[in-house]
Amino acid sequence: MHSIKSKITLITVSAIVITMLLAMILGINAVVRIGQERSGQILELLCETGEKNLDFYFEDFERSVGMVSSYAEADLETRDVSDMERHVEHVRPFFERIAEQTSGVLTFYYRIDPEYSKDSKGFWYVYVDGKGFVEHETTDITEFDTSDISRLVWFTVPKNEGEAVWLPPYVTENLNARVLSYNVPVYKDGVFVGVIGIELDYTTMTKQVNSIRFYKNGYAFITDAEGNIIYHPHIDVLSMNPEDVPKVPEGLLGGEEGTILRYDFEGVKREAICMDLINGMRLNVSVPVHEINGDWEKLIIRMVVTEVLILIVFILLAMLIAGKITKPIVELTKAAKQVNDGNYDVVLRPHGKDEISILTLSFSQLVAHLKAYISNLHELNEHLKEDNLTLEAATIRDPLTGVKNRFALRRDYEKYFEQDIHIMMLDLDEFKSINDSYGHNVGDYLLKKTGDALLDQFGAEHSYRYGGDEFLVIYPDISEEEFRASTKKLGEQLEEVYLDDRKLPVRFSAGYVYGKTVIQDDLRLMLRQADDILYQAKGSGKNTFIGEKYERSYAEKIMKKEEEAFRQG
Repeated sequence: MHSIKSKITLITVSAIVITMLLAMILGINAVVRIGQERSGQILELLCETGEKNLDFYFEDFERSVGMVSSYAEADLETRDVSDMERHVEHVRPFFERIAEQTSGVLTFYYRIDPEYSKDSKGFWYVYVDGKGFVEHETTDITEFDTSDISRLVWFTVPKNEGEAVWLPPYVTENLNARVLSYNVPVYKDGVFVGVIGIELDYTTMTKQVNSIRFYKNGYAFITDAEGNIIYHPHIDVLSMNPEDVPKVPEGLLGGEEGTILRYDFEGVKREAICMDLINGMRLNVSVPVHEINGDWEKLIIRMVVTEVLILIVFILLAMLIAGKITKPIVELTKAAKQVNDGNYDVVLRPHGKDEISILTLSFSQLVAHLKAYISNLHELNEHLKEDNLTLEAATIRDPLTGVKNRFALRRDYEKYFEQDIHIMMLDLDEFKSINDSYGHNVGDYLLKKTGDALLDQFGAEHSYRYGGDEFLVIYPDISEEEFRASTKKLGEQLEEVYLDDRKLPVRFSAGYVYGKTVIQDDLRLMLRQADDILYQAKGSGKNTFIGEKYERSYAEKIMKKEEEAFRQG
């Protein structure tokens, strides 16, 4: 290997191979790192969004039951045992109104302990499709030992534990329906009086879990704290005996909340994340590893194939032109070294038409192609980042209405700090009746129209879906007159909603506050005050909106009252 041709061929080919290998290794490492990071982030965001939605759903039940139990205990302070029938009749209509306003309630009940009063049993209402809530014959508690928490669990567990409890799914014997329940013990002067509770349809929870999807074969499922499967979209838990229900794979047991875990299930490597729910259960989101890696693995294969083809072409070209080189190649050797060191901005000019000049020109073109290829590689990486950002953006939008969701609200908290803002909470009047009368498709249509109207009047940056038929507007730097005018236009726009040439006006009640967020806790307190004003608006006859200036002390009293009611419940 003493010929100039051999030496130049070796040097040229070596420089090309090393440079392209380095570029390929760096590019592959970058694609793998970014792909894995973004996939993990999206998986975490998806699980966190599902956890927030489920917790919000369960918190709604806790608030509803807590309100009724506080109302009942307040009424008990003015009555003795002989007046229990009047007490029950006083609580009954209030409880029914709360249940009607709470989505997913299957039954609600207020049962009096026979040891406290033998004259009053309480009541039990069951939701009958098309008829609303209908009173059902109550279970005879005297036939049970209320110290045995294995029977009549909705009554015996809260009585014996002395605090509000979420019970895992069970089959209510009288209705033969699988339910979850939240139950609060009621006391008077430290003496146990009875239990106030709500049972929610098990399928309502499963529908929310089934809506959590990631890639083609990703899914979500629910377990208890010990790893027993409560709901799984691919395992019919309801039809199995309790002892036959499988536990989650060992790789998921004991994992910390919010940590990405890897495990094997039926021969497939999967990646999962789990988060605890407020009712003691755990939400798990799982997806096959090969689906997560699929996108960037295809990109790497294309990169490698392209690199090999380009390398073959360059090697053949170098061998062809090396045979014509007869003059010193010091300048060309230096240029090749610079390229090998990663400098692709080398400028080479041919000094004639001899072999060295031809090689110089060809090498210059080769470096330009290599630089363009690396530039394309960077562009591919940028496109991958943009695609991941698009996926991330999809998690902050409510897919039905187009407005932001509660995850986006939590993310936007900081931008509303130290600003004059208006916060309005609103929900649709008689929305449950619309769903019952016209069906959920019409209900979804009205929710979509409400989202469109909010986007028209307040814009995408300031409109949120808070949950169910409840929406939220946070608008900074707007005058009271302008805000009320926009709210009025919102009402006028919703009055003109049509479905198949049939007018279906949407009416809503709203409560809002306005003021400046001075401390970090102000936004949360303003939300509390706006929510309280919303309930006042609904209580004043609905189809109206009420506004007040933000009062931190007043909002703190509201929150303190709610916390007291929750602790007492």
